[in-house]
Amino acid sequence: MNPDGTLCCAGNWTLDHLTDLEHQILSLPKTFPSAIICDVGAVDAMDTGGAWLLQRSLSQFERRGCTITMQGMSKDFGALMQTVAQGWAHTGQYQRSAPPSWLERLGQWAWRAANNLRTALTFMGEAASASAALLTRAQHMRWRVLLYNLQVDGLNGMPIIGLLSFLMGIVIAYQGSEQLKTFGANIFIVDLVGISLVREIAPLLTAILVAGRSGSAYTAQIGTMTVTEELDALRSLGISPMSLLVVPRAIALIIALPLLTVFADAVGVFGGMLIALSQLGVTFTEFLNRFEYAIVLRHYLIGIGKTPVFAGIIALVGCYQGFQVSGGVDSVGSHTTISVVQAIFLVIVTDAFFSILFSWWRI
Repeated sequence: MNPDGTLCCAGNWTLDHLTDLEHQILSLPKTFPSAIICDVGAVDAMDTGGAWLLQRSLSQFERRGCTITMQGMSKDFGALMQTVAQGWAHTGQYQRSAPPSWLERLGQWAWRAANNLRTALTFMGEAASASAALLTRAQHMRWRVLLYNLQVDGLNGMPIIGLLSFLMGIVIAYQGSEQLKTFGANIFIVDLVGISLVREIAPLLTAILVAGRSGSAYTAQIGTMTVTEELDALRSLGISPMSLLVVPRAIALIIALPLLTVFADAVGVFGGMLIALSQLGVTFTEFLNRFEYAIVLRHYLIGIGKTPVFAGIIALVGCYQGFQVSGGVDSVGSHTTISVVQAIFLVIVTDAFFSILFSWWRI
């Protein structure tokens, strides 16, 4: 820049020379006169990259209060600079646009929620229709897929469910024994452990563990198939993803979860029996005799009867989120997280609904 405020531009203002031009612009003095004459008569070549760099530099001068006058601009370079300036103006308008108001954000959220609800109801309807068709025509059922999921979701899940149920029975019995010893009501440890485990804790704990273990696996497996376009390949072969991937998983989980709950009941009660013996002196024979008297059949049936509903929720949520995966592998991870959170939330809400309903019915 000359002392009289003239900024001389020369040479090639092209994409290959942008780095050198950028260094020269950064080396300009920090103070500028109020009026700058930009002389581009010595510019030999200019492309869109060079025009953009020149326009950005001139805009920075204008924001500092300088008046810019162009000089020596050829017709071709002038048309290119005018095009870049128009695009720069639109970019500035977009950057200065105000954020949406709270009412607009609320409307966008409500619209997305309504679309998600419509999609979920459509998915549930398709799953129900496919299940009814397969149950009426058993020869079309994917028995190998069903048996495989029974093994993975049921048999392979027994160790972790048994361990946590055993520990839960120990915790409940240990905490209850401290209070019951105070009143000399040692035998009522059977009622505390039996009713709480059989009716509420074992079904809910088993469902939460299955949601974190199997529900997330459903989403990850189907989501990966979506990303790798395997679902499109199945549809092109005339194979319904609903009948191959969703229905066998849902039926297998509806069969496996009640059986896992029975297993959790037995292991959890056994853990309570050990604490009753060690802390309260209640022998196994006394525990079982009281258990037969205190735990009526309805408590057991209520606990087992809720599990097929929990299983259906976990399977449908896991598979639904898998079908919602789009884009890359990041979407698989995010939808897997959403699947686990939604499944556990819906299971707990459903359990609370059953508790209120049974309380109204006094059962």
